[in-house]
Amino acid sequence: MLLQRIADTDLFSSLRDMQRLQQQLSRLMSVEKWPSTQEFPPINVWTSENGAIARTEIPGIDPNDIEISLVNDSLTIKGSRNPEIPQEELTCHRQERGHGQFTRSLQLPFRVEGDEVQAHFSNGVLEITLPRAKADQPRKIGVISE
Repeated sequence: MLLQRIADTDLFSSLRDMQRLQQQLSRLMSVEKWPSTQEFPPINVWTSENGAIARTEIPGIDPNDIEISLVNDSLTIKGSRNPEIPQEELTCHRQERGHGQFTRSLQLPFRVEGDEVQAHFSNGVLEITLPRAKADQPRKIGVISE
């Protein structure tokens, strides 16, 4: 039935309608709170024998509104960013910065010494130092010859 309708109509008119629909859907999706193409906030993690460092950029967020939790080897960062409220005489032309609540969890490659975790926030960058649990640190085992 759909094919019959397409066959009965002008092909170029149908393509224009499809383009208009695509543009409208794109506009509708552009007001989304956080981009769906990637997780927010993006996190970089570096590891060593002694632990890990996780860094994430979350500008415009009050450090007191950031919640960091650690369960076993899973790190979770939660927070929220309030929407920007322009002056009354201004009309929004483009809005790409997300707002609202976010949660980001990632699994670390080892257990962490929870009591020694530190978090620092500076210039919109959150850095979390995650020392490896002593039981998970690599050890050298000596070989005894007989």
